[in-house]
Amino acid sequence: MNNPDDLAVSRSEKLNFKTKLAYGAGDLGPAITANILIFYLSPFLTDVAGLAPGLAGQTQLIGKVWDAVNDPMVGVMSDKTRSRWGRRYPWILFGAIPFGIFFFLQWIVPTSSQWGMFAYYTFISIAFGWLYTVVNLPYTALTPELTQDYDERTSLNSFRFAFSIGGSIVAVILVGIIGSLIPNNPGQKYLTIGLVCALLSILPLYWCVWGTIDRMKAMGLHRPETEPSLSIPFFQQVKIAFRNRPFLYVVGIYLCSWLSFQLTAAIIPYYVTGWMRLNDPWAVPSVVLAVQLTAMAVLPIWNALSQRIGKRGVYAAGMILWIMAQAGLFFLQPNQLVLMYVLAAMAGFGVSVAYLIPWSMLPDVIELDELNTGQRREGIFYSFITFLQKVCLGIAVAIVLQSLDWTGYIKPTTAIPLPVQPDAVLLAVRMAIGPVPTVALLIGMVLTYFYPITREVHAEIRLKLHERKTQQEREGMRDEE
Repeated sequence: MNNPDDLAVSRSEKLNFKTKLAYGAGDLGPAITANILIFYLSPFLTDVAGLAPGLAGQTQLIGKVWDAVNDPMVGVMSDKTRSRWGRRYPWILFGAIPFGIFFFLQWIVPTSSQWGMFAYYTFISIAFGWLYTVVNLPYTALTPELTQDYDERTSLNSFRFAFSIGGSIVAVILVGIIGSLIPNNPGQKYLTIGLVCALLSILPLYWCVWGTIDRMKAMGLHRPETEPSLSIPFFQQVKIAFRNRPFLYVVGIYLCSWLSFQLTAAIIPYYVTGWMRLNDPWAVPSVVLAVQLTAMAVLPIWNALSQRIGKRGVYAAGMILWIMAQAGLFFLQPNQLVLMYVLAAMAGFGVSVAYLIPWSMLPDVIELDELNTGQRREGIFYSFITFLQKVCLGIAVAIVLQSLDWTGYIKPTTAIPLPVQPDAVLLAVRMAIGPVPTVALLIGMVLTYFYPITREVHAEIRLKLHERKTQQEREGMRDEE
């Protein structure tokens, strides 16, 4: 017979629609800003600000490398934070407005000096990267604290990534609209995009806090062990995290899928204009929309399938479609516009899985760590994943822009808005959108096959944690007696 207490715990792990919606909204602002930066910051720096492609890539790479120190520090500090709002919420509440301000500052051209611009954009990249971490890392670490249910976490992440993909869609549509309204002044266009998206990125963060805090308080009362005192030194925590074998698999899976996505995202504007020869204000946004609308549409399907065939099966299915799309883009010819959109939609199936599955695996890894160490350390695990996301972006952008610099990229001008690029530039663009992402995705599929935490293994971990908690409560009651 089932224990009534166990049934109560199981029911309490189910989240209502309002909580899931509010939680999902927390990723809207970071998604809007991240997608604008991924797709449009490089063309802004090279074609509008006039920064040399090599320097433009280095400004972003330096900012991401800084996160090697920044992200784990914020993760550990959020784990240790004690306030009447809990561990995570103070970071989101106080970081939201500066986060929006520094996003806007990235679209200002402060000087015509190459080194002056390099210094300015490097500083802004570092500052914005830190503020992105301040609001987004504590937000992502809420997932395992809101529910411990294996399938409910996948459902929760589906809401999160529906808003994430929705944010990217909103951002792309705004770029197309503003580009159509301000067609002949690129500097003013990007400044307007920066201002509008900065405002839109702030408010949903507050919605997330106020919409989930009651649930967090209830879970804190139900599971007080989720906020113990962290006594393990920082570098010891790092060492323990990387001794967690399933975590290393998640790191590899995430690294491969997001390196592929961000490399493709960085090169898409140059691919559409340079190789496909499109110069319409909606050319790049329409391709991005084909990817992101598909990704958003199939997210509920992948979520449902994951409950039937597991996370590994869903990941493999999505990656096969994505690999076919990336390979196809390499062989695509400039007159094959319809096929370009078909391949973009196919890529959306894989991108959707890349959003959903690695983030759904991570809470399971954290609970294995809790079983091994007796402590909840969401912050440090999530910090390494967000660090990888940023490093992937920095490396991808640096590779793309440096290759363009070396091969002789020709900057568009008012007189020649669509210059004919040298063959070496076009080959570099096609390599970055085809073979390189394909290899990374294949490696990710291999790692997913060997990922060890299945639904059955996770259930065993949860059972052992519950048994430990019951034993601790009994010992505490005996001590009181």
